[in-house]
Amino acid sequence: MDVVIIHGTFGCSDDNWFPWLKEKMEELGHNVYVPKFPTPENQNKESWCEALRNQAPIFGKDTIIVGHSLGAVMLLHILEVVSEPIAKSVFVSGFLEELGNEKFDILNSSFVNHNFDWKTINKNKGDAFVFHGNGDPYVPNEQAEKLGRNLNIEPTIIENGGHLNTKAGFTKFEELLKSIT
Repeated sequence: MDVVIIHGTFGCSDDNWFPWLKEKMEELGHNVYVPKFPTPENQNKESWCEALRNQAPIFGKDTIIVGHSLGAVMLLHILEVVSEPIAKSVFVSGFLEELGNEKFDILNSSFVNHNFDWKTINKNKGDAFVFHGNGDPYVPNEQAEKLGRNLNIEPTIIENGGHLNTKAGFTKFEELLKSIT
């Protein structure tokens, strides 16, 4: 199985729980890719697609994709264009539209100013999970609910989870690991 972990705006491949999840999945014999995307300079959907093509395998039935924050939005775009359904999709602290934070909204605009093809996304998502931290300082709970409704999934709300990142104390993420193993 190939596992791809996608970071978000101002993120990087060796932050949060990404190294921990990579290690755990490699211990189970999976190939794990944690691409580095351009952010904030040159951050747009096209540059991220190019970075993904250069750093991760072609996605298929033996692929698990985990997206954090803007990475969850990127996962939606991937699911619109894959040639076959993937094994599992995990959306962490995801959103669908501008967040009302100009610093982020400018960088995220090419990703969120889009009419998502939910029929295709739902056909290609495989087993899917939505995780959201209660008290997220960037992404309101309503965004997780809206994402969940569109994906036909009940979001798992992590009490006091914040943005489910290092700042919120998440250098490990056991619930996510359990969902994909």
